[in-house]
Amino acid sequence: MTIELSLINWIQLDESLRLMLKGGYEVIPLSPGLEADVMKIVLDDQTYVLKIWNKDSKPNVGKQYRLLSKLLHNGIRVSTPYGWGRDEDHNQVLLTSYDGAPVTELTSSKLAHLAQNLMEVHRYPLNEEGAEDGAYISRYDFVGYFFPSIELYEDISTHLSHLLQRVNLRQDCLIHGDYNLGNILEKENHYTIIDWTNGQVGDPRYDIAWSVFLIMIYSGENYGESYCTEFRRTASYSLEAEKVFEAMACLRWILLRRVGDVPMGPKVMQRVRAIVRNNPYLRESLLHP
Repeated sequence: MTIELSLINWIQLDESLRLMLKGGYEVIPLSPGLEADVMKIVLDDQTYVLKIWNKDSKPNVGKQYRLLSKLLHNGIRVSTPYGWGRDEDHNQVLLTSYDGAPVTELTSSKLAHLAQNLMEVHRYPLNEEGAEDGAYISRYDFVGYFFPSIELYEDISTHLSHLLQRVNLRQDCLIHGDYNLGNILEKENHYTIIDWTNGQVGDPRYDIAWSVFLIMIYSGENYGESYCTEFRRTASYSLEAEKVFEAMACLRWILLRRVGDVPMGPKVMQRVRAIVRNNPYLRESLLHP
């Protein structure tokens, strides 16, 4: 893919880079995401990442840029944002630091770090007045955002309604919204959280449950239990609530599997069935609509 950095309409750009962009640089394609193309930019011996939202998803990248700036300022482990704008085809682009490759190999120690990093996100100090936060942190309807097209599936919709009656859903913390191994980069024992498209004000219990569920089904029960234990050390909610949010996370995965593709593997369905069987708020018929 050809990209001319100097032809991008930069709405915001680090001044130290503005002049450098007119010189030579190397472009190395990285694995594309579901929402955007991603490439590594090597410029004056420094490495950056350029993300181009040239697919169906059209998030507010200006908000992402401001959110990353604020998080970085508050010590959250995110990529350094250097600029954002639009390319010649009016696709939004974001230029950040290069912070390594997605986490692949897991250990108990690494899982502890990852859990602590997510809890740091949840402790991010939201503006009490809400005015400044509103400029860069979104707030959405929980069901509408995380359960797309749920109205087409009565069994899932009814089940989720019953679950929501069992807990008081909160919207009082910054959440990542999709904290999985693909969105955590590793470089020299440092971990960086990327892809803040789903970052919003929400319920940290759901954020944790979705992250644990993904580790459980894609990395295995042992890693999932080890990861979950790290959150339980500091969690301030009951085991019942934990099971309710686990059920919500599982329901979301089942819904996404029905409406589109979800990553699969040799033991994924086996692990999902085990979660369903061991959760008092789920039933196996949901897996066989």
